[in-house]
Amino acid sequence: RGIFGVHTWIAVKPAGAPAWQRLEVIGWRLYRGGSAVSITSGVPDAYWYGNRPLLLAELRGAAAADAIPRLLDAARRYPYADRYRVWPGPNSNTFVAHVAREAPGLRLDLPANAVGKDYLPLTSAIASAPSGTGAQLSVLGLAGVIVAAEEGIELNLLGLSFGIDIARPALRLPGLGRVGLAKP
Repeated sequence: RGIFGVHTWIAVKPAGAPAWQRLEVIGWRLYRGGSAVSITSGVPDAYWYGNRPLLLAELRGAAAADAIPRLLDAARRYPYADRYRVWPGPNSNTFVAHVAREAPGLRLDLPANAVGKDYLPLTSAIASAPSGTGAQLSVLGLAGVIVAAEEGIELNLLGLSFGIDIARPALRLPGLGRVGLAKP
């Protein structure tokens, strides 16, 4: 796990809250008859199967206070809480992309190796990019394109994403993620 893909989640901590909450999808929860969506107290930057966490986006202060209720609401309304499929989705990365679309100020750019991030149902094959800075067309995560300020230009074929980040020159490659200049 983690060699060819990544598991993403969102961590929130409202002002004055005693602990962080992790918003994520965990597929094995379905085997116990529960929802795949998990909204629980948790370490915001835990390792995932031995893989070091990577912070993809961060909001603080007033921007966070504005976004947190929308993120929590989007997590509760996730349309695929009753199903999970590693490839092409819906999965944990589909969940994070869905939730991020509800808080465009987050400007979340999911890495190319976040398999499932491009999953959109046929009824909603056109959507805003997860970052909220452009648009996405996708057919069930099997074929599609994103054109956005944060993501750059990215093609998706059979769940594999290939692209170029123009603003901060880099290639976006399946299995590797971003190769090029680091994001600030």
